Amino acid sequence: MKRWTDSEAALRVVSLGIWSFIGLSSPFFFVGALAIFVLTFPFDRRRVLLHLYSCFWACCYLYTSPLWHVRVEGRRKLPWRGAAVLVANHASLIDILVLFALYRPYKWVSKKGNFKLPFIGWNMTLNGYVPLVRGDKDSVVAMMAHCRRLLAAGAPVLMFPEGTRTKTGELQAFKDGAFRLAVEAGCPVIPIAVRGTGAALPKHGFILRQPMDARVQVLPALNPKDFSSAEALREAARDAIALALASPAGPASPLGLNEAARSA
Repeated sequence: MKRWTDSEAALRVVSLGIWSFIGLSSPFFFVGALAIFVLTFPFDRRRVLLHLYSCFWACCYLYTSPLWHVRVEGRRKLPWRGAAVLVANHASLIDILVLFALYRPYKWVSKKGNFKLPFIGWNMTLNGYVPLVRGDKDSVVAMMAHCRRLLAAGAPVLMFPEGTRTKTGELQAFKDGAFRLAVEAGCPVIPIAVRGTGAALPKHGFILRQPMDARVQVLPALNPKDFSSAEALREAARDAIALALASPAGPASPLGLNEAARSA
């Protein structure tokens, strides 16, 4: 029997509803973000509370969408404080939302254009996330310097080492930057495997192809001292993510507040 979610027209209607809800609700969430930024600035210079609020903001869309289900595994492997470089594969725009479901402090590296988005981009600026213009050498140098300062201050950073979303669904080659940062800072690299998002919303387009059953899996940390070079560290991280993506996955379940607590 054909389900209503198998209908392309139904998925178009649901997609329109989701993006409309995000657009209409963002001004109200931003007011909350601005209030938290002002109230916590004197004592929370790392903006941890603001980031956790941003996690809640993003996850509200996961909680309320009938077609988006997420499971997070291994959250305890992520530090609350201390330098670390988090690296995740990137297959979909929805990766941003599901990675916020980690509910751990970190600073995103994101393309500079995202910071210009009304409300959402302004919140990224308030959080002190790191802008990058892809292909611009000066921007890459500035991004690396910004990340070095964050790591030195004990703030983890999260990067997509593929550089951009995959077009084919296959894991792409990793760039060196994240791993050179880890080697220089002497901090761990924590690979994160994200699956299920690309099938629901691949690159190019905003219409869901199918309901999303996503899994975010935090993998064991890699110590740069155990590798001969940043390149060897890079390949180890990619291999770990590739292996996780290839392994069988059980069905995702709705990520409600209770599940967020259980997976912590």
